[in-house]
Amino acid sequence: MAVKVGIPSSLLFYVFFPFWQSFFKEIGVQVVTSGKTTKSILDKGVREALADACVPVKLFFGHVIDIKDNVDYLFIPRVVCLNQKTIFCPKFLGLPDMIRFSVDNVPPVIDVRMDTRVGRFPLVKAYQEVGAYFGASKISALRAYLKARQVLNHYRALLIKGFTPAEAMARLNNPDESKPAPRPRENLKSNLKFAVLGYPYNIYDSFISVNILEKLKKLGVGVLTAENIHPFLLALQKNCGLPKRLFWTFSDIALKAAHFLFKHGRVDGVLHLTAFGCGPDSLLNKFIELEAKKHRNIPFMTLMIDEHTGEAGMATRLEAFVDMVRRRKEMIACQR
Repeated sequence: MAVKVGIPSSLLFYVFFPFWQSFFKEIGVQVVTSGKTTKSILDKGVREALADACVPVKLFFGHVIDIKDNVDYLFIPRVVCLNQKTIFCPKFLGLPDMIRFSVDNVPPVIDVRMDTRVGRFPLVKAYQEVGAYFGASKISALRAYLKARQVLNHYRALLIKGFTPAEAMARLNNPDESKPAPRPRENLKSNLKFAVLGYPYNIYDSFISVNILEKLKKLGVGVLTAENIHPFLLALQKNCGLPKRLFWTFSDIALKAAHFLFKHGRVDGVLHLTAFGCGPDSLLNKFIELEAKKHRNIPFMTLMIDEHTGEAGMATRLEAFVDMVRRRKEMIACQR
């Protein structure tokens, strides 16, 4: 019977799960996920997590609690830096310890440190260390790593084409499908397109984001996220006019996406989805707001979420913003 490794469906799940799934499959380990977020999962996390934790971290606790009794190990890598330049939020670095000492009866936690600023081939060595937990040789782990990199590259290519993580993962798991799932049509009258910026674990978790992407599509709005923009275009933004780039990986990506979109005017509106209690996000939101003031032709709005965010309130704000942008665009068209 294969050893089971649990991967909570939260935080870095939306960025690296295809890689992790492929890696563990190659070394003969079964991957078990916690599934989609529910109110029950969030409530469990809120009860167990630190009081001052942001909602994504509280949610991660809930996913761990939901899955811990069904697996032999929990995979919670201590991800520090993956691009030799920016680091992940300190709470990401402390996640393995927070889980180990805050949640009762957790299975062994695989908390291998991943930091590309240290040594040669640090990621290869990190995954060889992960493989060693299950008796995989260094050669076997290297092969699994290289295969997983190919899967990750394919996954990212699908995101750039406009797929959401859920759609891209489904496509990877069903490669024989001749056509992707049909896309909702944009409203032909307004032909609006919005950018939804923020951290992927906030945007793509339909429960804590109150299904913002689907709500916009139902309102006839096409949606663009930072993951849909080619990394080369983001890299051209350099430090976004700041003395140095932002320290935090996801904040740096979101800010560069905002600068790119405002400068090139490829969207009719920009929304920033931010989590209450997130320190890096509070700084990021201010920088995006300052850039938005330089481009008054593109409306901007911040939407804050926490564990109490309601469906009705979010829907009302989105409908009002969409209606405002639509009327503004129609008025400009009439003046030409």
